[in-house]
Amino acid sequence: MAHHAPDPSEASAAAAVLQRAARPLWAVLLERAFEVFIRLCGVSAVIFVLAIFFFVFREAAPVLRSEHFSLGEFLFSTEWYPTSESNVRYGTLALTIGTLSVTGLAMLLAVPFGLGAAIFVSEFCGPRLRETLKIVIELLAAIPSVVWGFIGLTVMSKIIIALTGAQVGVNVLNGGIILALMSVPIIVSIGEDALKAVPDSYREAALAMGATRWQLVYRVLLPAAKNGLLAAVLLGVARGVGETMAVLMCTGHSVNVPHSLLDSVRTLTANIAAELGEAPVGSDHYRVLFLTGVLLFTITFVVNLTADLVVRGIRKK
Repeated sequence: MAHHAPDPSEASAAAAVLQRAARPLWAVLLERAFEVFIRLCGVSAVIFVLAIFFFVFREAAPVLRSEHFSLGEFLFSTEWYPTSESNVRYGTLALTIGTLSVTGLAMLLAVPFGLGAAIFVSEFCGPRLRETLKIVIELLAAIPSVVWGFIGLTVMSKIIIALTGAQVGVNVLNGGIILALMSVPIIVSIGEDALKAVPDSYREAALAMGATRWQLVYRVLLPAAKNGLLAAVLLGVARGVGETMAVLMCTGHSVNVPHSLLDSVRTLTANIAAELGEAPVGSDHYRVLFLTGVLLFTITFVVNLTADLVVRGIRKK
């Protein structure tokens, strides 16, 4: 009879089983405890997000059954008069447009500068300059948002009035510039990490084929790091949508649909921060502010879903 050689994978699996059996009981239990802990850490983000959404929606849900509330008016009306004695109106369309306008302007400014700075730090500057720039970027990211708000309120507003002749310096332009300055450090940091994660063999192969440094960046590094760069942009968008104190101080806090960059607006987050402390607990006004939080969740979910669909489309190509 012919004897078949043992399969190497089966032999290694059997050796692993024997080795595990020879280990003491406390070591096996410790290993399993670490496995359970790591699994819990992996799913904790999902659990926390669901728990936060449940809490916010639980506080907001009773207003949906109120006779003084209309979901259509909430989403599509521009009139926000929550404390009116005769005609209460909870329209958030102006607040939503204000949020999107300030965030959109901030991303138009922050994404090119952030990705450009990330490419420069990763590929074009020397080691000493790279470390210096990283320290400066981390210091910018550590500045509290209320300090950025003070800068926008006292410095940027005067510059805008002097350059544009606007009557008020706290407006969409002010908020967009401040939000861009706050978002750039995040985009630079995450983008630089994504570019550094590209294997050096890609760079060596491109240079060996005669590619210039710009061709290397455009044709090799950006396509290879597109997922990480998209994550950097999404974090910047999330910072813009979720920012509160800076936009509260820099945008004028006026319920208004902006028609130019010099118009004052109010954002969803600033509205919650300004009014939640004064709304009676359990009132319709209180519930609507929590429903505004649900609307913010929905906006960020749509942004992330759109980005995921774009990435999947790029992968199919």
